[in-house]
Amino acid sequence: MFLMNGVPYTNTFFRADDSYCSNCHEGQLDQYTNFENLKRSERQNADYRIHYRIGCSGIAILGIHGGEIEPGTMRISDAIAGQEHSFYAFEGIKSRGNQSLHITSARFDEPIAMEIVCVSEIIISIHGCTGMEPMIFLGGLDVELKQQILQELQKYGFQTTECSESRFGGIDYSNICNLCGRGMGVQIEISRGLRTQMFRDLTPEGRRYPTEVFVRFTQAIRKAIDPFALIYFETHPLEGTD
Repeated sequence: MFLMNGVPYTNTFFRADDSYCSNCHEGQLDQYTNFENLKRSERQNADYRIHYRIGCSGIAILGIHGGEIEPGTMRISDAIAGQEHSFYAFEGIKSRGNQSLHITSARFDEPIAMEIVCVSEIIISIHGCTGMEPMIFLGGLDVELKQQILQELQKYGFQTTECSESRFGGIDYSNICNLCGRGMGVQIEISRGLRTQMFRDLTPEGRRYPTEVFVRFTQAIRKAIDPFALIYFETHPLEGTD
C-alpha cells in the first residue's frame, strides 16, 4: 500500500507494452508545461497510463517518457528496478501524436512520480534519444554514482560518455533525477540505435522479445547501483530488529 497525500493508494502497475514511435523528443517543444496542464486535455488509461511499484532499497528507477514517447524506456526501467528498487513509468498509449505527452524532466510533476521521488534517496531516470549509433549518455548531479555506472557499462562493452553541459547533462537542480533525498541523481540517455539492439524491434510486439544486449545493459546498471542500495540498508536499519 502506498500513501499519496496521506490517503492509501493501491498499486496500479500493469506489465503492458511500451508502444512504438518513429522519433524521440530532441528538438521538439513541449506542448504541456506540467502535468496539470496535460491532464486537462489527455485521458488516463486512454491516452496515457501510469505504472509503479514501491521497493525497499531507497533507489527509484524512472521512465517518465515511456510508451510511444521514447520507445523501450519503460521496459528497460522495469527490468533495472526488479523487485527491490522502486519503479515508475509514464506510458504514452495514443494511436498517434504521443510526442505531445512529453514533459521535460525539469517540469515533470505527475503526483505519484513526485511521491516516489520524495521518499527515495537515489533516482535513476531512463530516457531515449535519437541517433542510430549505439551510444549511452550519462547526466545528473551524482558524480560518484555516474562514475560507477560508467565503469560498469564500459566493462559490459557499451560505448558510454558522461555529459555535463550538453542537452543530456541533467544538471538542472529541478530535473526530476536530482529531486531525491541526496539532492542528486543520474539521467541515462540511450540512443535509438542501441534501443533497437535491445529488442527484436521497437514495435510493441517486438519489445516483448528482449535480446542479449538488453540483458547485458540492465545487468550492468543493476550491478553498478547495488553498493548504493547496501549503503542505504546499513544507514536505515529495519525497525524492530536487533
